[in-house]
Amino acid sequence: MSGSTSAPTTQHGLGEPSRWVRRWTHLVAPGGAVLDVASGAGRHSRWFAARGHPVTAIDRDANALATMRDEPNIATVVADIENAAWPLAGDATFAAIVVTNYLHRPLFPQLLRSLGEGGVLIYETFAQGNETVGKPSNPAFLLQPGELLDTVHGQLRVIAFQDGFLAEPRPAFIQRICAVNESRSKQADKTESVAFPPELLVPPRYDLAG
Repeated sequence: MSGSTSAPTTQHGLGEPSRWVRRWTHLVAPGGAVLDVASGAGRHSRWFAARGHPVTAIDRDANALATMRDEPNIATVVADIENAAWPLAGDATFAAIVVTNYLHRPLFPQLLRSLGEGGVLIYETFAQGNETVGKPSNPAFLLQPGELLDTVHGQLRVIAFQDGFLAEPRPAFIQRICAVNESRSKQADKTESVAFPPELLVPPRYDLAG
């Protein structure tokens, strides 16, 4: 996909899963459906499928998606999500949405709508400053300082956020977030007619040591 940071001739989505994705996988509901956006050859699709999650992998590269055709827990969707309509049903929601090394800003509202109640957004891509160390260098593909925080503000609960520099596996400026959709359940709480004693209200526990 054009927002992807891989060179056009290189099949993206190969190699080991991102450490950031692995770090927060435990927050995804067991057996919950996962959407892997701009999946390429599916390093993260395979990671979640191997842990019992049904995965929908979207990419415009049919050849990359074809490498997953024998994976029983992965459904692939060939689609150009930058220049065509969203390819999934409008009411389809997911327990997790994963995006790495990809940025197409107009897609953000759709991703937030597609995140189910309690769903986890795990997003990691290149940020401003990366133009000083390599590709991508186009500002269209580089997050501005705090941009992911601004994108989810008022809609998701932020569990973790980082915006900085990584020396390995290659020098890169990276921004990444893990955030949970609590908004719908909170709205339901406001309209609930039954009052519970405060001592019985248990806040959600997001394990930071996963």
